[in-house]
Amino acid sequence: MYKVVGVRFKKAGKIYYFDPKEFVIEKGEYVIVETARGVEYGKIVVPMREVEEEDVVLPLKTVVRPADEKDRFQVETNNIDSQRAFDLATEKIKEHVLEMKLVDVEYTFDRNKIIFYFTAEGRVDFRELVKDLAAVFRTRIELRQIGVRDEAKMLGGIGPCGRMLCCSTFLGDFEPVSIKMAKDQNLSLNPTKISGLCGRLMCCLKYENDEYEEVREKMPDIGYTVNTPDGKGKVVGMNILERILQIELFEQKRVLDYTLDEILSNSVQ
Repeated sequence: MYKVVGVRFKKAGKIYYFDPKEFVIEKGEYVIVETARGVEYGKIVVPMREVEEEDVVLPLKTVVRPADEKDRFQVETNNIDSQRAFDLATEKIKEHVLEMKLVDVEYTFDRNKIIFYFTAEGRVDFRELVKDLAAVFRTRIELRQIGVRDEAKMLGGIGPCGRMLCCSTFLGDFEPVSIKMAKDQNLSLNPTKISGLCGRLMCCLKYENDEYEEVREKMPDIGYTVNTPDGKGKVVGMNILERILQIELFEQKRVLDYTLDEILSNSVQ
């Protein structure tokens, strides 16, 4: 077992485990931690706990110390400078006539590197752009190409449901979403109905998918003949979430609703 705290570096970002060492740190507090890309500033979102070895990435990085006001001021300064870097980089991209869209700019906490996030249709030769940026900022420059889902997560927005995007508010990781999930939930397959602002299938298709799959395995298919308390009939419709089947009775020539339990207790033929 390993004693850890969960740290998040961005709103709705991925949670990483760190060794708290001798520090007693509460949820909601900020810390300085050692990461693969250097010293970073993050927020405790998972309080101290013990986890199994398979739940951590070894060797486990450590918490350097709790953050103080000086660290918070450094973060604010970095954010202001990031916006200035964004404006300058946008101008440089136009000067070099590059087919790329700048999405976000981020200073690492220790200011050892500036990361420029961008989207593009294909590969972009940005070597001259990097030289220009390095000459201006005099630090390490990294240009990182991201996908449209990551772009939506960074920029945020309001989804078709009228709420803020899940990816920009609470989803730490993107999970695979398939058109089969929409089919299983009897949703319209119109791309405009099941796509998010990023143009990809909406992440929320995954939320109820496990429940649909579990119940769907127990339900007979449309057109299947079943026994009901009122005699034999054919399945003509279903409500998976409520576990209700619409059965067309052979003898009575009408359609009635039955619960899945009623059908299973009479056994599927």
